[in-house]
Amino acid sequence: MLTKRIIACLDVDGGRVVKGISFRDLVDAGDPVELACRHSDSGADEIVLLDISATRGGRATALEVVRRAGRELFIPFTVGGGIASLAQAAAVIGAGADKVAMNSAALADPQLIEAVAARFGSQAVVVAVDAKRRPGGGWGVWSAGGTQPTGRDALEWVKEAEDRGAGEILLTSMDCDGRRAGFDCVLTARVAEALRTPVIASGGAGGAEHFGAVFREGHADAALAASIFHYGIESLEYLKRFLDSLGIPVRLPC
Repeated sequence: MLTKRIIACLDVDGGRVVKGISFRDLVDAGDPVELACRHSDSGADEIVLLDISATRGGRATALEVVRRAGRELFIPFTVGGGIASLAQAAAVIGAGADKVAMNSAALADPQLIEAVAARFGSQAVVVAVDAKRRPGGGWGVWSAGGTQPTGRDALEWVKEAEDRGAGEILLTSMDCDGRRAGFDCVLTARVAEALRTPVIASGGAGGAEHFGAVFREGHADAALAASIFHYGIESLEYLKRFLDSLGIPVRLPC
């Protein structure tokens, strides 16, 4: 049985890690390289670095942060934010990332998914999807760091992303993000059931029990969190041993 992955996320703005609620009210959480190394040493299976202001600011991902982190990390490392072309994806991978995450640019030009997958393989392509519940039911897709509604249906978009070559879907519930009340297991399960591609659940982790729920009820392949790790609310070792006690397969710390 494949092990479930625990992924530590670093949302970076202006070279610093930040965290907020529903993508707003951001507060400083520390240096991205120091935090990435701390999470790696504590047992994270992967690191995701998202330059959350790059797309809104119309600029490329800050490559110096990627280079610094890439030199220090020995676990898979994904970078997203501001990747709007094949050349920018190549620059990020050349700076040390194992995978690139695309969101707004992929929505604007879905062929970008195909181009990056053709160049680097689907295993290097993560399509990030920021989804929010619609008043009439279902979930809509938002872009530009969760600031702009696209009018697209989340389930339709993840299926298209998979068909175009995405190797993973990073699914963030905007309704749950930063609230520490649990992942959106219903949304995650609907996406996971619709795809062959691995789904990373994101948004809402507040305790070990939330990870257990999203793996069991949400059928996620991996779960991502940020603030609970940054502020020491949960240790990765404790989290993995808790999941192991539930019979959920994880890679335990040595």
